[in-house]
Amino acid sequence: MKRWFPAPRLSVVLLIIWLLVNQSIEFATILVGAILAIVIPYWFRAILPENVLIRRPWVIVRLVVFSMIEIVRSCFNVSLLILFRRRGHLNSQFITVPLDLRSPAGLAVLSGIINTTPGTVWVELLPDTYDLALHVFDLHDEQWWIDTIKTRYEQPLIEIFEGRDAV
Repeated sequence: MKRWFPAPRLSVVLLIIWLLVNQSIEFATILVGAILAIVIPYWFRAILPENVLIRRPWVIVRLVVFSMIEIVRSCFNVSLLILFRRRGHLNSQFITVPLDLRSPAGLAVLSGIINTTPGTVWVELLPDTYDLALHVFDLHDEQWWIDTIKTRYEQPLIEIFEGRDAV
């Protein structure tokens, strides 16, 4: 079974998304969606992540709220910087954030949050030290960025994916 359906939940989600995007439940739409829902996970089974166990799902709400607030706040800040500040007055820099998070799924979510927040880019994760190299569009307080990433993002991700409190 696992050979032909390497990710059954992913297949179900793909089928649902296909039906929602097409806004139809006709036989042909369901058939094409079912074929895609079976074939896509099969083709990509070599790179599918291992089963991820979410240990504290209620923490996801806090993470989503903090992430959305930061994304909206950053949208306004970056827009104002681009529109009204001169290029020479920007303090664009790289910083290093030491991470305690080790879960590949948690690191992927953290990467997604950081890269969707305007003004920040995940540059590299140093494999030996788990230090995150981060680019900040207009840096004023490096410690604020480190504290924000560690408390608002990393700590909930550790609780969700590793089931432990952050150190």
